[in-house]
Amino acid sequence: MHRNPISRIVAALSAAVAFCAQPASAQSVADFYRGKTVTLLISSGTGGGYDTLSRSIARHLPKHIPGNPAVIVRNMPGAGGITATNSLYNQQLKDGTVIGGVQNNTPFEPLFGAKEAQYDATKFNWLGTPSIETGILTVWKTSPVDTLADVQKREITVGSVGVRSTPSFYARILNETLGTKLKIIVGYESQSRAFLAMERGEIDGYPSVFYSALMSTKPTWIKDKTVKLLVQFGLEKEAAIADVPFALDHAKNPDERQLMEAAFAALAAGRPYLMPPGVPEDRLAAMRKALVDVFKDPDFLAEANKIGLDVNTPRSGAQLQELIGRIYQTPATLVDRLRKLSSG
Repeated sequence: MHRNPISRIVAALSAAVAFCAQPASAQSVADFYRGKTVTLLISSGTGGGYDTLSRSIARHLPKHIPGNPAVIVRNMPGAGGITATNSLYNQQLKDGTVIGGVQNNTPFEPLFGAKEAQYDATKFNWLGTPSIETGILTVWKTSPVDTLADVQKREITVGSVGVRSTPSFYARILNETLGTKLKIIVGYESQSRAFLAMERGEIDGYPSVFYSALMSTKPTWIKDKTVKLLVQFGLEKEAAIADVPFALDHAKNPDERQLMEAAFAALAAGRPYLMPPGVPEDRLAAMRKALVDVFKDPDFLAEANKIGLDVNTPRSGAQLQELIGRIYQTPATLVDRLRKLSSG
């Protein structure tokens, strides 16, 4: 029985399509990455702590990715990390050859109402973080308050960069939820400038000193009692300062606790790495494993320790994905409060 010419053409095309599709579907992760270059896009400028960390990761990552591709770092600072995060969501390749390293505020900017954030953080493929942060309300040794209870009764001054900056936001959160009396003095260019102001007696303290930063820049301050730590905050306690009150333990009710959890979620995100939405599952799984392996790599840990990088509390991509998804389930009434507190 002879088929007509159209049937023969259709059969030939079907066979060709099947033949062409076969290598792609059978291509292993190693085959895909072999000979390629992976770009690690960083949302901050050159020379800072995040850039230094990312360049260290880039040096050790190739040996942990199947196929051992080259890894290069590209910086895209702007809008507090939002510029790069927008690009990762809307413009960068989604084939597994682009990784992002973004500031920990960026996953939550859309929730807080930042109109310039044109992305859905829950749809990113989160890879992991080498560390998480713990914030501390810190005052100079001569400050007239010694405890959390004291600062709930007596007003003190704390330094910050600007009204909408992270330290100001956390100061307002502490005032809102714990009843602290923090008077925010803006205009300090950096935390180090605010520290100088503390030493000179211009202000009492700083509302959001990260424990890791304190230990790397002023390692003797706690031991020598140069400063007083009034309350620590984040989603997890810092064991090294276990005697310092933990904000979540002092929430007045479940709503206040949930408000704090949403506000402090960025600290739990640490220094997050991600891939754009739509990356093939096998390449995503391989990259998640590769990053976790870097965080355990003795050579990377030795390098990180040498240059003062905090990589002691890594979290997996799955843990970040769960955290971000959970925070985006925060009730609308609490989100409205957060947005008002964020805007100043």
